[in-house]
Amino acid sequence: MKFFITLFVIVPSLFFAQDLSLETLQHDGIEREFLIAVPTYYDGSEAMPIVLNYHGYGSNTTQQLLYADFRGIAEREGFILVLPAGTELNGQAHWNVGGWTNDSQVDDIGFTEAMLDFLIENYNIDENRIYSTGMSNGGFMSYLLACQLSHRIAAIASVTGSMTPETFNDCNPSREMPIMQIHGTSDQTVPYDGAIFTLPIDEVMDYWININNCNSSPSFIDIPDTDMSDGCTATHIIYTDCDNGINNELFKITNGTHTWPGAFLTSVGTNQDINASEEIWKFFSRYNLQGLLSSSLNNLANSTSVNIFPNPSISNFNVFSPVDQDYKLLNLHGKELDAGFLKKGEQMLSFEWLPNGTYFLKTKTETNKIQIIRF
Repeated sequence: MKFFITLFVIVPSLFFAQDLSLETLQHDGIEREFLIAVPTYYDGSEAMPIVLNYHGYGSNTTQQLLYADFRGIAEREGFILVLPAGTELNGQAHWNVGGWTNDSQVDDIGFTEAMLDFLIENYNIDENRIYSTGMSNGGFMSYLLACQLSHRIAAIASVTGSMTPETFNDCNPSREMPIMQIHGTSDQTVPYDGAIFTLPIDEVMDYWININNCNSSPSFIDIPDTDMSDGCTATHIIYTDCDNGINNELFKITNGTHTWPGAFLTSVGTNQDINASEEIWKFFSRYNLQGLLSSSLNNLANSTSVNIFPNPSISNFNVFSPVDQDYKLLNLHGKELDAGFLKKGEQMLSFEWLPNGTYFLKTKTETNKIQIIRF
């Protein structure tokens, strides 16, 4: 039996314009909580995507809000950020994903569905664009949603999480699922090479490559090592040509530990060459429940950022610019290779003359990474 109790509490947003609402609902006789951050300009007139952001084992919503921070991105890009709270198992907040949580009796899939129903009832939600990410146990939870709630979740990203044997054995997605994994090779909590409670990351990637019918030969892009003090480097591994135009992507952090890349709590093993939150949103923003968003760049009419689809590409990029502005194309060393003008709206840029590699499209207000991949 499910019914809702709504408790409105305003939580300080810690230097961001948004206020956070603490919501409470009853599910299976348990009071469940989740935080919601809504862009300041939300007025209900247009449907917004949702990003679910699940905390790690023993953590909580406030820690996840700060550590795996999407608040500024949500405000800039126009999505509703939701941070669910796990229930206690052996005195630690958890998500019931199998593995070390096998003693749990909590129905976190049912709770997630009830939470989504509440959000859809109370906000104007784009039901085709609901995404899930999380740290550690929250990453495991995102994979569980990909397996069991694929009719509602458009894409997932796991940071330092994986799939338990139970999640793997019961996985039955009803559609192709865009997957991003971010993981350190020196992670001692969720080992990259697996353990009794968790699959190896390469095996997880292979599973979804098969499910999504991707090209099994990926591209490897070495991310520039801009911060040598973090003691680790990042490689972006991309599997293309999956069904419905999606990609599977892995950021492999060599010597990375059990951390969120780009997090403000810096330490050796916390990669600072990428910002995991930014990379995850770039990934999510390409997809809805039908796969790759069409070349019309759905839902970007009110975007304040340059958006590029598909990315990576063989040569042609659909670019949406929120204003008329000049651009420069730079290589990894900052050398200018090309320059031109972006009109407000959508246009196509063709870079057939460029070799495989990573480049940067620089405009007045931002710089976007683009990737040329040809097999």
